[in-house]
Amino acid sequence: MADSIAESGIRRGVYPGAVLLVGNSRGILHARGFGHLTWNRRSAAPTPDSTLWDLASLTKVMGTTAAVLRLVERGRVDIDQAVRTYLPAFSGGGRDEVTVRMLLNHTSGLRAYLPLYRTAPTRDSAIALLYREPLRRAPGRIAEYSDLNFLLLGLLVERVTGQPLATYVRDSVLAPAGLLHTQYRVADSLAARTAPTNMVRGRAICCRVNDQNAERMGGAAGHAGLFATGTDVASYARMWLGMGTIDGRQVYPRALLKMFLTPDPRIPDRLLGWERPEAGKRDDSAFGLLLSEEAYGHTGWTGTQVWVDPPRDLFLVFLTNRSFAPRVTNSIRALRGIRGALADAVVQTVGR
Repeated sequence: MADSIAESGIRRGVYPGAVLLVGNSRGILHARGFGHLTWNRRSAAPTPDSTLWDLASLTKVMGTTAAVLRLVERGRVDIDQAVRTYLPAFSGGGRDEVTVRMLLNHTSGLRAYLPLYRTAPTRDSAIALLYREPLRRAPGRIAEYSDLNFLLLGLLVERVTGQPLATYVRDSVLAPAGLLHTQYRVADSLAARTAPTNMVRGRAICCRVNDQNAERMGGAAGHAGLFATGTDVASYARMWLGMGTIDGRQVYPRALLKMFLTPDPRIPDRLLGWERPEAGKRDDSAFGLLLSEEAYGHTGWTGTQVWVDPPRDLFLVFLTNRSFAPRVTNSIRALRGIRGALADAVVQTVGR
Protein backbone atom coordinates (compact mmCIF):
# COMPACT_ATOMS: atom_id res chain seq x y z
CA MET A 1 0.00 0.00 0.00
CA ALA A 2 2.79 2.46 0.90
CA ASP A 3 4.49 1.95 -2.47
CA SER A 4 1.29 2.72 -4.36
CA ILE A 5 0.84 5.93 -2.36
CA ALA A 6 4.40 7.00 -3.20
CA GLU A 7 3.74 6.22 -6.88
CA SER A 8 0.51 8.24 -6.82
CA GLY A 9 2.47 11.44 -6.26
CA ILE A 10 4.24 10.89 -9.57
CA ARG A 11 1.00 10.16 -11.42
CA ARG A 12 -0.56 13.32 -9.96
CA GLY A 13 2.43 15.46 -10.93
CA VAL A 14 3.51 16.31 -7.38
CA TYR A 15 7.13 15.14 -7.86
CA PRO A 16 9.03 13.29 -10.59
CA GLY A 17 11.00 10.97 -8.31
CA ALA A 18 11.19 9.63 -4.78
CA VAL A 19 12.71 7.06 -2.46
CA LEU A 20 10.94 5.39 0.45
CA LEU A 21 12.73 3.62 3.30
CA VAL A 22 11.08 1.97 6.30
CA GLY A 23 12.81 0.22 9.16
CA ASN A 24 13.52 -0.12 12.85
CA SER A 25 16.48 0.22 15.21
CA ARG A 26 17.94 -3.03 13.84
CA GLY A 27 17.92 -2.10 10.16
CA ILE A 28 16.03 -1.26 6.98
CA LEU A 29 12.95 -3.38 6.28
CA HIS A 30 11.93 -1.84 2.96
CA ALA A 31 13.71 0.46 0.51
CA ARG A 32 12.59 1.42 -2.98
CA GLY A 33 12.93 4.17 -5.55
CA PHE A 34 10.12 5.57 -7.72
CA GLY A 35 9.95 7.51 -10.96
CA HIS A 36 12.86 9.49 -12.41
CA LEU A 37 15.05 12.39 -11.37
CA THR A 38 13.19 14.68 -13.80
CA TRP A 39 9.90 14.47 -15.70
CA ASN A 40 11.86 13.12 -18.65
CA ARG A 41 11.49 9.35 -18.45
CA ARG A 42 14.91 8.95 -20.00
CA SER A 43 16.49 10.52 -16.92
CA ALA A 44 17.95 8.31 -14.21
CA ALA A 45 15.74 6.43 -11.78
CA PRO A 46 16.39 7.29 -8.11
CA THR A 47 17.78 4.64 -5.78
CA PRO A 48 17.78 4.59 -1.97
CA ASP A 49 21.53 4.14 -1.59
CA SER A 50 23.05 6.33 -4.32
CA THR A 51 20.75 9.26 -5.22
CA LEU A 52 21.60 12.48 -3.40
CA TRP A 53 18.68 14.68 -2.33
CA ASP A 54 18.66 18.30 -1.22
CA LEU A 55 17.39 17.78 2.33
CA ALA A 56 16.26 21.40 2.82
CA SER A 57 15.04 21.71 6.43
CA LEU A 58 16.06 18.16 7.34
CA THR A 59 19.42 19.93 7.64
CA LYS A 60 18.07 21.37 10.89
CA VAL A 61 17.92 17.93 12.52
CA MET A 62 20.64 15.98 10.67
CA GLY A 63 23.23 18.74 10.74
CA THR A 64 22.59 21.57 13.16
CA THR A 65 20.71 19.85 15.99
CA ALA A 66 23.28 17.05 15.90
CA ALA A 67 26.14 19.57 16.01
CA VAL A 68 24.61 21.33 19.03
CA LEU A 69 24.15 17.92 20.68
CA ARG A 70 27.86 17.27 20.24
CA LEU A 71 28.80 20.64 21.71
CA VAL A 72 26.53 20.05 24.71
CA GLU A 73 28.09 16.61 25.18
CA ARG A 74 31.57 18.17 25.17
CA GLY A 75 30.56 20.87 27.65
CA ARG A 76 31.05 23.69 25.19
CA VAL A 77 27.42 24.83 24.98
CA ASP A 78 24.72 25.12 27.65
CA ILE A 79 21.33 25.26 25.96
CA ASP A 80 19.87 27.33 28.81
CA GLN A 81 22.46 30.06 28.38
CA ALA A 82 21.60 33.20 26.44
CA VAL A 83 22.51 33.10 22.77
CA ARG A 84 24.56 36.28 23.28
CA THR A 85 26.94 34.23 25.45
CA TYR A 86 28.14 32.66 22.22
CA LEU A 87 27.09 35.32 19.70
CA PRO A 88 27.68 38.67 21.47
CA ALA A 89 26.33 40.66 18.52
CA PHE A 90 22.88 39.13 19.08
CA SER A 91 21.87 41.44 21.91
CA GLY A 92 19.54 44.31 22.79
CA GLY A 93 15.87 44.70 21.97
CA GLY A 94 14.90 41.66 24.07
CA ARG A 95 17.46 39.42 22.37
CA ASP A 96 19.45 39.08 25.61
CA GLU A 97 16.65 36.86 26.93
CA VAL A 98 16.77 34.41 24.03
CA THR A 99 18.44 31.13 25.01
CA VAL A 100 19.90 28.38 22.86
CA ARG A 101 16.97 26.19 23.89
CA MET A 102 14.56 28.78 22.49
CA LEU A 103 16.29 28.61 19.12
CA LEU A 104 16.03 24.82 19.15
CA ASN A 105 12.30 24.78 19.96
CA HIS A 106 11.40 27.87 17.91
CA THR A 107 10.25 30.04 20.83
CA SER A 108 12.79 32.83 20.28
CA GLY A 109 10.18 35.35 19.14
CA LEU A 110 11.81 35.77 15.72
CA ARG A 111 9.67 35.87 12.58
CA ALA A 112 9.31 32.74 10.45
CA TYR A 113 11.35 33.91 7.48
CA LEU A 114 13.49 36.76 6.24
CA PRO A 115 14.73 36.86 2.61
CA LEU A 116 18.28 37.89 3.49
CA TYR A 117 19.48 37.13 -0.02
CA ARG A 118 17.40 39.99 -1.46
CA THR A 119 19.00 42.78 0.56
CA ALA A 120 22.34 41.33 1.66
CA PRO A 121 24.86 40.97 -1.19
CA THR A 122 27.41 39.07 0.91
CA ARG A 123 27.50 36.49 3.68
CA ASP A 124 28.80 39.04 6.19
CA SER A 125 26.04 41.53 5.39
CA ALA A 126 23.43 38.77 5.71
CA ILE A 127 24.78 37.87 9.16
CA ALA A 128 24.69 41.52 10.21
CA LEU A 129 21.02 41.76 9.17
CA LEU A 130 20.21 38.59 11.07
CA TYR A 131 21.76 39.91 14.28
CA ARG A 132 19.69 43.12 13.99
CA GLU A 133 16.39 41.38 13.22
CA PRO A 134 13.83 42.51 15.86
CA LEU A 135 11.78 40.05 17.88
CA ARG A 136 8.10 39.79 17.01
CA ARG A 137 7.11 38.80 20.54
CA ALA A 138 8.59 38.13 23.96
CA PRO A 139 10.84 35.06 23.85
CA GLY A 140 10.03 31.73 25.47
CA ARG A 141 6.24 31.83 25.21
CA ILE A 142 4.94 30.89 21.77
CA ALA A 143 6.48 28.59 19.16
CA GLU A 144 6.73 29.93 15.61
CA TYR A 145 8.76 27.77 13.27
CA SER A 146 11.57 29.93 11.89
CA ASP A 147 14.58 29.40 9.65
CA LEU A 148 16.20 32.31 11.48
CA ASN A 149 16.53 30.26 14.67
CA PHE A 150 18.64 27.66 12.90
CA LEU A 151 20.61 30.20 10.90
CA LEU A 152 21.69 31.55 14.29
CA LEU A 153 22.46 28.06 15.60
CA GLY A 154 24.69 27.43 12.60
CA LEU A 155 26.59 30.64 13.35
CA LEU A 156 26.80 29.65 17.01
CA VAL A 157 28.42 26.33 16.07
CA GLU A 158 30.98 28.17 13.96
CA ARG A 159 31.73 30.71 16.70
CA VAL A 160 32.17 28.10 19.45
CA THR A 161 34.27 25.69 17.39
CA GLY A 162 36.24 28.16 15.29
CA GLN A 163 35.45 26.00 12.26
CA PRO A 164 33.15 26.37 9.27
CA LEU A 165 29.81 24.68 9.94
CA ALA A 166 30.35 22.18 7.11
CA THR A 167 33.71 21.11 8.53
CA TYR A 168 32.45 20.63 12.08
CA VAL A 169 29.35 18.74 10.98
CA ARG A 170 31.43 16.49 8.72
CA ASP A 171 34.05 15.64 11.34
CA SER A 172 32.03 15.62 14.57
CA VAL A 173 28.56 14.52 13.41
CA LEU A 174 28.54 12.70 10.10
CA ALA A 175 31.78 10.70 10.34
CA PRO A 176 31.14 9.33 13.87
CA ALA A 177 27.62 8.28 12.80
CA GLY A 178 28.92 6.60 9.64
CA LEU A 179 26.98 8.95 7.36
CA LEU A 180 29.48 8.93 4.52
CA HIS A 181 27.10 10.07 1.78
CA THR A 182 25.83 13.22 3.47
CA GLN A 183 27.45 16.52 2.58
CA TYR A 184 27.12 20.21 1.88
CA ARG A 185 28.11 21.64 -1.52
CA VAL A 186 27.81 18.64 -3.83
CA ALA A 187 30.48 18.47 -6.52
CA ASP A 188 29.34 18.84 -10.13
CA SER A 189 30.88 15.43 -10.80
CA LEU A 190 27.98 13.94 -8.79
CA ALA A 191 25.28 15.64 -10.87
CA ALA A 192 24.22 12.40 -12.56
CA ARG A 193 23.04 10.98 -9.25
CA THR A 194 21.77 14.17 -7.62
CA ALA A 195 18.05 14.98 -7.77
CA PRO A 196 17.48 18.45 -9.26
CA THR A 197 15.31 20.84 -7.28
CA ASN A 198 14.64 23.66 -9.69
CA MET A 199 14.45 24.78 -13.31
CA VAL A 200 16.21 27.93 -14.51
CA ARG A 201 15.67 29.00 -18.12
CA GLY A 202 14.66 25.46 -19.03
CA ARG A 203 17.69 23.85 -17.41
CA ALA A 204 17.56 21.48 -14.45
CA ILE A 205 19.57 22.79 -11.49
CA CYS A 206 21.20 20.35 -9.11
CA CYS A 207 24.25 20.14 -6.81
CA ARG A 208 23.36 23.65 -5.56
CA VAL A 209 21.29 24.21 -2.46
CA ASN A 210 17.75 25.23 -3.41
CA ASP A 211 17.35 27.58 -0.45
CA GLN A 212 18.51 31.07 -1.43
CA ASN A 213 19.41 32.17 2.09
CA ALA A 214 21.60 29.08 2.45
CA GLU A 215 23.20 29.88 -0.90
CA ARG A 216 23.94 33.42 0.31
CA MET A 217 25.64 31.85 3.35
CA GLY A 218 27.97 29.93 1.05
CA GLY A 219 25.90 26.77 0.59
CA ALA A 220 26.14 25.57 4.19
CA ALA A 221 23.80 27.06 6.79
CA GLY A 222 22.09 26.00 9.96
CA HIS A 223 18.67 25.75 8.36
CA ALA A 224 19.46 24.19 4.95
CA GLY A 225 22.28 22.96 2.75
CA LEU A 226 22.78 19.25 3.41
CA PHE A 227 22.42 16.64 0.67
CA ALA A 228 22.11 12.94 1.54
CA THR A 229 21.08 9.53 0.30
CA GLY A 230 18.00 7.79 1.62
CA THR A 231 20.13 5.17 3.37
CA ASP A 232 22.07 7.84 5.26
CA VAL A 233 18.86 9.51 6.45
CA ALA A 234 17.61 6.06 7.49
CA SER A 235 20.82 5.46 9.47
CA TYR A 236 20.36 8.76 11.26
CA ALA A 237 16.77 7.83 12.13
CA ARG A 238 17.97 4.45 13.42
CA MET A 239 20.49 6.21 15.65
CA TRP A 240 17.69 8.21 17.26
CA LEU A 241 15.54 5.10 17.63
CA GLY A 242 18.52 3.50 19.37
CA MET A 243 18.82 6.52 21.67
CA GLY A 244 22.28 7.37 20.42
CA THR A 245 23.38 3.87 19.43
CA ILE A 246 23.52 2.31 15.96
CA ASP A 247 24.83 -1.18 15.17
CA GLY A 248 26.29 -1.43 18.66
CA ARG A 249 28.21 1.84 18.32
CA GLN A 250 27.45 4.63 20.81
CA VAL A 251 27.33 7.88 18.84
CA TYR A 252 25.72 10.08 21.53
CA PRO A 253 24.97 9.57 25.23
CA ARG A 254 21.48 8.22 25.81
CA ALA A 255 20.73 10.81 28.50
CA LEU A 256 21.49 13.64 26.11
CA LEU A 257 19.07 12.40 23.46
CA LYS A 258 16.45 11.90 26.15
CA MET A 259 16.86 15.55 27.14
CA PHE A 260 16.35 16.70 23.55
CA LEU A 261 13.28 14.46 23.21
CA THR A 262 11.56 15.49 26.45
CA PRO A 263 8.52 17.61 25.50
CA ASP A 264 7.67 20.93 27.10
CA PRO A 265 3.93 20.78 27.91
CA ARG A 266 3.60 24.46 26.97
CA ILE A 267 4.78 23.69 23.41
CA PRO A 268 3.09 20.39 22.52
CA ASP A 269 4.24 20.21 18.90
CA ARG A 270 7.95 20.97 19.46
CA LEU A 271 10.94 19.10 20.82
CA LEU A 272 14.53 20.37 20.61
CA GLY A 273 15.11 20.46 16.88
CA TRP A 274 12.26 18.09 16.06
CA GLU A 275 8.51 18.51 15.60
CA ARG A 276 5.85 16.14 16.87
CA PRO A 277 2.15 15.51 16.17
CA GLU A 278 -0.20 17.74 18.11
CA ALA A 279 -3.24 16.04 19.60
CA GLY A 280 -6.49 17.01 17.91
CA LYS A 281 -4.75 18.58 14.89
CA ARG A 282 -3.80 15.55 12.82
CA ASP A 283 -6.55 15.37 10.20
CA ASP A 284 -4.51 17.49 7.78
CA SER A 285 -1.11 16.58 9.19
CA ALA A 286 1.95 15.14 7.49
CA PHE A 287 2.15 12.79 10.49
CA GLY A 288 -1.09 11.09 9.50
CA LEU A 289 -3.45 9.66 12.12
CA LEU A 290 -1.76 6.44 13.23
CA LEU A 291 1.77 7.33 14.33
CA SER A 292 2.20 7.31 18.11
CA GLU A 293 1.80 10.50 20.12
CA GLU A 294 5.48 10.05 21.02
CA ALA A 295 6.53 10.08 17.35
CA TYR A 296 8.62 12.94 16.06
CA GLY A 297 10.13 14.01 12.76
CA HIS A 298 10.78 16.81 10.31
CA THR A 299 9.98 17.85 6.75
CA GLY A 300 11.81 19.88 4.13
CA TRP A 301 10.65 22.37 1.48
CA THR A 302 12.12 20.39 -1.41
CA GLY A 303 9.89 17.44 -0.52
CA THR A 304 11.79 15.53 2.16
CA GLN A 305 10.68 13.95 5.42
CA VAL A 306 11.73 11.62 8.22
CA TRP A 307 9.48 10.26 11.01
CA VAL A 308 10.63 8.30 14.05
CA ASP A 309 8.13 6.37 16.19
CA PRO A 310 9.89 5.00 19.32
CA PRO A 311 6.95 3.03 20.82
CA ARG A 312 6.65 1.09 17.56
CA ASP A 313 10.43 0.94 16.97
CA LEU A 314 9.71 2.31 13.51
CA PHE A 315 11.10 4.94 11.17
CA LEU A 316 10.00 6.25 7.78
CA VAL A 317 12.11 8.21 5.31
CA PHE A 318 10.48 9.68 2.21
CA LEU A 319 12.62 11.88 -0.03
CA THR A 320 11.29 13.59 -3.17
CA ASN A 321 12.20 16.55 -5.36
CA ARG A 322 8.76 18.15 -5.09
CA SER A 323 10.24 21.59 -5.75
CA PHE A 324 11.38 20.54 -9.25
CA ALA A 325 8.73 21.83 -11.68
CA PRO A 326 5.66 20.27 -10.02
CA ARG A 327 2.77 19.69 -12.43
CA VAL A 328 0.01 20.21 -9.90
CA THR A 329 -1.36 23.36 -8.27
CA ASN A 330 -0.32 23.77 -4.62
CA SER A 331 2.13 20.86 -4.62
CA ILE A 332 3.02 21.54 -0.97
CA ARG A 333 -0.52 20.79 0.18
CA ALA A 334 -0.74 17.78 -2.14
CA LEU A 335 2.49 16.40 -0.72
CA ARG A 336 1.27 16.90 2.84
CA GLY A 337 -1.67 14.61 2.12
CA ILE A 338 0.64 12.01 0.59
CA ARG A 339 2.93 12.18 3.60
CA GLY A 340 0.09 11.58 6.04
CA ALA A 341 -1.36 8.71 4.00
CA LEU A 342 2.09 7.19 3.66
CA ALA A 343 2.71 7.30 7.41
CA ASP A 344 -0.63 5.62 8.07
CA ALA A 345 0.03 2.95 5.44
CA VAL A 346 3.42 2.13 6.94
CA VAL A 347 1.93 1.80 10.42
CA GLN A 348 -0.83 -0.46 9.08
CA THR A 349 1.67 -2.62 7.21
CA VAL A 350 4.63 -2.99 9.58
CA GLY A 351 4.06 -0.87 12.65
CA ARG A 352 1.24 -2.49 14.58
